[in-house]
Amino acid sequence: MSVGKILPAMVLASAALCVQAQQQSIHVEDLDRSADPCTDFFQYANGTWRANNPIPASQSRWSRRWQAGEEAKTQLRDILAAVSQRRDWARGSPEQLIGDFYGACMNEAAIDQAGLTPAAPMLAEIDGMKSRADLQRVIRELQALAISAPFTLSSFPDYHDPTRTIAIVAAGGLGLPDRDYYLKSEPRFVEARDKYRQHVARMLRLAGASDAEATAAATTVFEFEKKLAQAALDNVALRDPNATDHPMSFAALTQLAPAFDWRRFFSGARVAPADLNVAEPKFLEEVNRQLQQAPLADWKRYLRWQFLHASASGLAAPFVAEDFGFYGAYLAGARELKPRWKRCAEATDSLLGDALGRKYVEKYFPPEAKQRAQQMVANLVDAMHDTLEGLAWMGPQTREKALQKLAALNRKIGYPDKWKDYRGLTITRGSYWHDLEAAGRWNVADDLALIGKPTDRGRWGETPPTSDAYYNPLLNEIVFPAGILQPPGFDAHAVDAVNYGGLGVVIGHEISHGFDDQGAQFDAQGRLRNWWSPEDLERFHERTACVARQFDGYFIEPDIHHNGKLVLGESIADLAGVKVAYLAFQKAQAQHSAPVVDGLTPNQQFFIAWGQWRGDAIRPEQQRLMVQGDPHPIAKFRVIGPMSNLAAFAQAFSCKAGAPMVRPEAQRCEVW
Repeated sequence: MSVGKILPAMVLASAALCVQAQQQSIHVEDLDRSADPCTDFFQYANGTWRANNPIPASQSRWSRRWQAGEEAKTQLRDILAAVSQRRDWARGSPEQLIGDFYGACMNEAAIDQAGLTPAAPMLAEIDGMKSRADLQRVIRELQALAISAPFTLSSFPDYHDPTRTIAIVAAGGLGLPDRDYYLKSEPRFVEARDKYRQHVARMLRLAGASDAEATAAATTVFEFEKKLAQAALDNVALRDPNATDHPMSFAALTQLAPAFDWRRFFSGARVAPADLNVAEPKFLEEVNRQLQQAPLADWKRYLRWQFLHASASGLAAPFVAEDFGFYGAYLAGARELKPRWKRCAEATDSLLGDALGRKYVEKYFPPEAKQRAQQMVANLVDAMHDTLEGLAWMGPQTREKALQKLAALNRKIGYPDKWKDYRGLTITRGSYWHDLEAAGRWNVADDLALIGKPTDRGRWGETPPTSDAYYNPLLNEIVFPAGILQPPGFDAHAVDAVNYGGLGVVIGHEISHGFDDQGAQFDAQGRLRNWWSPEDLERFHERTACVARQFDGYFIEPDIHHNGKLVLGESIADLAGVKVAYLAFQKAQAQHSAPVVDGLTPNQQFFIAWGQWRGDAIRPEQQRLMVQGDPHPIAKFRVIGPMSNLAAFAQAFSCKAGAPMVRPEAQRCEVW
C-alpha cells in the first residue's frame, strides 16, 4: 500500500501441507481443479479453500492470509498475557507499559461498572461552553486526545523539502467514511445516511439524552457534518498530492480562517508558529464559516458526538456494541464483535506498538528471516532496475532520473533500528480509560514534537507486528514490518515460488509505488517535483489510463463498479509487482530450480502463490465500502487484473488468445 490520502497481508504460520525437500510449497489442496485457470484464475487458485472456510462471524473478509493475521493476534495475546501476569516490572519499561495496559483493557467488569463516568468530565466541559473562546479551548483539548474534530494538526515532511518536518492542518471530523456518503443520491448512500442518524441518536441516548433531544441532536450533527463534507475533497482528488499541497505562512493561515485563534491553539499544542501546509483550504474556510455562524448549541451537539464516537471502545459494553452495530456490522458486514482479548491486543499494538513490537520481534522474527527478506528485497530492486533499463517507451534522460530514484530507495525491514522511548507516559492497571487518554496524549505530543526539526528518517509509520507494508514517497522508502514477513506469504524455509509469488510480489508492489501515478510525482529525494520529460510523461499517462479503464470495468454488483482512478496507484503497483517479482523469480530459478509440485511447474506455482495470497472472500458490505473509498481493488480483481495483462501467465498455463484471462493485445496494459 502507499502512504495514506495526504502522504497508510495478514500473515502467520500455517502447516506446510505440501512438502518438497523439507520446504513449504503452495497449497495444492486449495485449488479448485474444476475451474479453468485461463477463465477464472481467482477461483482456480483458491476456490476450494474459500468453499471450505466460510468467513467467520467477526470478520468481513477471509483467506489463509487473513486467517494467519488473526492467528498472529493470538501470538500477541500470549505475549501480553504472560507479561501482564507479573506486577514487578520496572516502571516505564516496555513490559510494564504493555502489561498494565492490556490488563486494564481486559478488566471488562470494571469498565462496565464505570459506565459513562470516565467520560463525564469532558462531556461536562463540552456542555459548559459559554463562548467562542471556550469552544476553541475544547477543540484543542479534543485534539490533544487524538480526536480530529473538525480538523487536525500534525507533523508532515515538507512536500518541497522533505528533509524538514513542518505542521500540516488537515480535514477531519466526519463520522461517515467520506464526503460522498453525505452527498450522493444513490439508494445505498441515502440508506447509510438514515442509519447513521439513527446510530448517532442511539449513542447520544446512551450518554443520557432524552429521545427527543437525541433525535434532534442527530439531525444537527448530520447537517453540520454535511456542510464540512461539501467543502472537502473526494477520495480521488485526495490521491493527487498537488491537491493537498498548499504551503503558507502562519500569517496566511490566520487570514484564511480568522475566526479561530491560531496563535493560542499552536501555543496550547506546544508548536511554534511557522510556515506550514494546509491540506484543504476550502475545508478550513468552511470551518471558519461555522465558527462565525453556527450556534454554540450546534457545536456542543457536534463535539459531544465526536467525543463519544472516538471514545466508544473505552466505554462500557452498550457503547461498544452500538459502535460495532453501525461501523462493524452495517458498513463492513461483520456478524459479531471480536472477542475482548483480541480487541485489547489490537489496542495495545495501536497505541504502544514499539513496546509490544520489541517483544514480538524477539519471539517471532529470527535473524535468518530478516536476512532472507533483505536478500529478496535486493533481488526485487535489481529486477526493477533491469525493467527500467529495458523500457522502450522511456527516454534516456527520464530513465536516468528513474534509476537515480530507485538507487536512493531506503529499505526498512522488520523493525526500527531505534525503538521509541515512552518516557513520560504513565500507564496503570487501575483504569483503562486513563490509559487510553494517557497513551493518546503521549502519541499526539510525540508527533507534534517533530515539527520544526529535521525529518527523522528512522521513524516508522507502522508497528513491527503489523501485517502490512507501505511506500512513503516523501522519504522514498519501502517498509516491511516483521508482521508481514511471516507465512503464508513469506517463510525462510519455503520454496522460491511461494516467497516470490507471495511476499516477492508485495515487495515489487511497494517498489513500484515509487513510480505509480502518485509516486512518480516525487523525485529521488522525496520532493514533489517533476523529473519527467514532456514526451515521457505523456506516454506514462497514456499507459496509466489503460489501467484505469481496465478497473473501471470491474463490477461487484450490476450497478456498482470500481473507480479506476481511485484504485489506479494500487493497480499499477500490482501489475508491476507481479511482473518484477516474476523476473526476480526467473533469476532465482537459474541458480536453483524449484521442483515440480503435483504436476505444477515452478512458473505455475509462482502465479498460484499470488492467487492464494490475494484469495480473499469478502462480504458484500465490505466490498461496497472498498469500492467507494479504498484505493485497493477487491481481491479478485487484484488477482485477475494484473495477470490478464501478462504474457508470462498465459504461457505458464497455455492460455489461448480470447480466453477471459488473456486481455486482447490492443487492450493489454503495461506501465513498468
